[in-house]
Amino acid sequence: MASNAAVPFWRAAGMTYITYTNLCANLVRQCLKEPYKSEALNREKVHYSVSRWVDGKPEKQTLRSDIPE
Repeated sequence: MASNAAVPFWRAAGMTYITYTNLCANLVRQCLKEPYKSEALNREKVHYSVSRWVDGKPEKQTLRSDIPE
């Protein structure tokens, strides 16, 4: 049986490991000085395409981004 004393603090705070690492990465990016900060923020952008499938065939693809506009 596992002891609660060995639980990582991110788990004790109710976070997943992915949420914790994303939070840490964002904090590090915000602490960087220019030009490293803008380079790191540009690498963070993610673009992907989404297709809705109807009757086993894809409809029109749309390009999506996680970057708020």
